[in-house]
This record gives sequence, C-alpha cells and structure tokens, in this order.
Amino acid sequence: MCSETGSRYTGMLLLALATAAIIANLLLYFPNGQVLEPAKITDFVWFFHGFLGAGLLVMVPALMLLRGGGEGCCAQRCGMLFPVLLAIQGTVGAVYCVVISSLGLLSGPFCDTGSGNYTYPFRNDSLEDSYLFNQPTWATCQEPEHIVLWNVVLFSILLGIGIVEAMLCLSQVISGLCDIYCGTCIRKGQDPSTRL
Repeated sequence: MCSETGSRYTGMLLLALATAAIIANLLLYFPNGQVLEPAKITDFVWFFHGFLGAGLLVMVPALMLLRGGGEGCCAQRCGMLFPVLLAIQGTVGAVYCVVISSLGLLSGPFCDTGSGNYTYPFRNDSLEDSYLFNQPTWATCQEPEHIVLWNVVLFSILLGIGIVEAMLCLSQVISGLCDIYCGTCIRKGQDPSTRL
C-alpha cells in the first residue's frame, strides 16, 4: 500500500469501475429506456448492488488510494491499518455486487408473458434448462420489449465489475497486511521495533 504510483493507478481504476457500476445499476431501473412502475421492476435491482456494493463502498477506498502515499504514509504500522480496513470494506461491497448480480442473472427478469400479469418466467429453471443458454426462450417476455437482453447485459456488466473490484481491493488488503506485518516501508537505518 505504500507504493504511491501503484496505489494511485489502482485507485483510478476502482473509481472508474465504481462509477460504471452506479450507471449500470441506474440503467436497470429503466428497462429498454422505459419508465416503469416500481412494482414492475426486477426485484434484484432494489438491492442496490451497483449503487451501494460496487459503487459507494468501493469509492471510499478508491479515493483513499488516489490520495495515496505522501509523506509519512507508512510512518506507523497502526496508521497503515486504516487503508487495510477500507480495502476490506471495498472487497465486501464488490462481493455483495457479485452475489446479487449472479442471483439476478439466474432468476431472470420480471416481465409480462402476454397475459397482462408480470411474473418471473425463468425463475424455476435448472441450470441445464437456463434461459441464459437458450436464447429462443427470451421471446417468452413480451413487455417491456427486450427486457431479457437488457437484464442479461447489465447484470453481466455488474458481475464483471464486481469481480474485478473484489480482486483489486483484495490485493490491496494483502499488500497492506504484508506492509504491516513485514514492515516494508522502513526508513534506512531505522530499527523496525521502534516503529510500533
């Protein structure tokens, strides 16, 4: 975590990914660009996994990494613990996004199958019969138009963002713990035992 350049690049990447996650989650509220009643929106969208999980919970450690380094960033092992805790927070948020996105993909969209009633037509499919691998079944959903494609693309984007964010945040956790434990930022001639 004391590598100023590496941390800043990681922070920039995490900030861009968090922004993209918030935008993707926002788009899930407007299937195919339509404004729907809240009751007609897929339930997993309401878990705010892009806003909260991959968005805000990851933005905090990203901004800390962007601020990065500086004089005395590694002056004390106790001072290095805070960035590790923020990276753990980011990891938890990203994993939350991965879990909810996976569940959203598996259950499918909330749509009108032609009867005028909204339902989850793919929710009880087994993995072998999943709508994800059987594109002709997507025609089951008639309203909103192209809702299956809309959900598959956006939940997949959020899944990918969450995986990358989790790996980046976890790498910062490991790096920070190594810095704390091994004392990699010791100044020349300084006794490691005096840094506590």
